[in-house]
Amino acid sequence: LWQRWDGELGMDLISALLDLCKTSERPIIAIDGPAGAGKTTLATNIHLALYPNYTSTIIHMDDLYHGWDRALSSELTEVLTHIAKAHRQGQPISLSKYDWANSTFSPAEPIDYAQLIILEGVGSGQSAVREYLCALIWIDIDESKGLSRVLERDGEGIKDQMQKWLVTQEQHFAIEKTDNAADFVLTT
Repeated sequence: LWQRWDGELGMDLISALLDLCKTSERPIIAIDGPAGAGKTTLATNIHLALYPNYTSTIIHMDDLYHGWDRALSSELTEVLTHIAKAHRQGQPISLSKYDWANSTFSPAEPIDYAQLIILEGVGSGQSAVREYLCALIWIDIDESKGLSRVLERDGEGIKDQMQKWLVTQEQHFAIEKTDNAADFVLTT
């Protein structure tokens, strides 16, 4: 399903996601795409739209990255795989969140149990976890527009890091081909 996304959820997407979530006892949806595309907003909107049918927890990749330089590393893959396997098996999940100000991870804390997990952020739909997903959503955006959105949201102080990040995410997507694996492709 290809569609333009303007921040509003179409009932066709919600209906399709409901159908796909029914295929798993403990569904997982991943929302991936370039920085600034609107993944966090979409995750929140899906969480709210599916709430009458599913309790859900949103897991943000920004909380799992190991800083700028090791964000899309094997460490992230291991954590995502752990989350997906544990959720599928109905086991409790504990996560250490990255503290960007101090460049350290917090002690692990349990996340609230939910029927549905929504993974959102660059790298959330990587090939290592696709077998666990009931749906993979790709949101695309023009790189300069995405960069502008991120800097408006997070401040000009991260501009140099974001310039490097654009290259890092592009390399990641070239290897992972996440957009080609997506069940739904939205453009902003």
